Amino acid sequence: MRILIIGGGMITREVLIPAVQAFSRRHGRDHLLIASRRGATLQRISDEFPGLEFQAYPDPACSDPEASRPEAYREALADLEPPAAVIVATPDHLHTGPVLEAIEAGFDCVVQKPLCLSLEDSRRIAAAAEDKAAYVYTDYHKRHDYSIRALRHRYLAGELGEALCASAYIEERREMPLKNFARWAQASNSFDYIGCHYVDVFYYVTGLRPKRVTAYGQKKMLASLGHDIYDAVQALVEWENGAVLYVQTSWVLPDGNPNLTNQGFQMTGTQGEYRADHADRGTNFCTQPSGYDRFNPYFCKPYRDWNHPERIVWEGYGIESVIQPLEDILSLHQSAAGLSPERRLAKRREILAGLIKTRPLPEQAMVATAVLEAAHRSLAAGSVPVPVEF
Repeated sequence: MRILIIGGGMITREVLIPAVQAFSRRHGRDHLLIASRRGATLQRISDEFPGLEFQAYPDPACSDPEASRPEAYREALADLEPPAAVIVATPDHLHTGPVLEAIEAGFDCVVQKPLCLSLEDSRRIAAAAEDKAAYVYTDYHKRHDYSIRALRHRYLAGELGEALCASAYIEERREMPLKNFARWAQASNSFDYIGCHYVDVFYYVTGLRPKRVTAYGQKKMLASLGHDIYDAVQALVEWENGAVLYVQTSWVLPDGNPNLTNQGFQMTGTQGEYRADHADRGTNFCTQPSGYDRFNPYFCKPYRDWNHPERIVWEGYGIESVIQPLEDILSLHQSAAGLSPERRLAKRREILAGLIKTRPLPEQAMVATAVLEAAHRSLAAGSVPVPVEF
């Protein structure tokens, strides 16, 4: 299967390429294409992954490596042949265009969370996916975290009773807006980028729909450095049964914080409680070259291959949450291979109807998008409660 990654930033380097390599080890060698705005970004990928074979758009050897080529992904889409999957890893506010163009070109998609930032765009994506019988999966990797899977299992079994309230915190070091996402951080905020995880977690666990959002934000430290970016955003989300979820996010943790991301979740039900630190998993290193490292072995980490100890493999729920949709896409192609266009379309619709309840396809992914949009409206209106509209 051919795989096109659109976007060559931090997520591509730290998660997506290792995930694609893991997928290839399971299913055979895949043809990889990577498109980004700048050739220098793709040259960095070549340097960090020696031996990785991929087609680069633009080719850093044939163009000015620092020239911006926002249309490069279109050249990659034009060269892509089925069976193929398109992984969209652009900045949050730039997801919609590549996703719609990939669907129109006849390809299935994996989109980094959130699906998009407006309900109108999520509706457009859902309609396009329905029309083409396209698979469009939003990578909410917290769904694959065993801690969250355990919570969902026990909640659905009735052990916690009915959800009453929950609180989440997810905060990142200031390097995110000042370094890693410096080119586009002003178009997003910490609630859009990471807070959406725990909105989706609450929905995934309970199945409840959000009703109303009140959001608060502070601009102090980043503003003092000349950046019109929220230091922190908090949101109070009310759900259809009266439950309340509080989500605390920020992008200003000190550089010396031992975690890139501090995160945790607590939920109270009528019959029980869940409480977990999702960053401190009880494994820590302290070395002379790297200093103190609070190590999360479950998300996306390198290990020695069982059978080839000279080879490094990446494993964890961050890897599995990318492999799952790639395997779904591969299965869709295999199931419809050799069928006429009409029968192929019918077969894909049949399979997608079965996946709609178990995967973050657009019908599920737009729940968090609706909350993000309501939070933006609340912030713009001075932190007033805003209804969530579907």
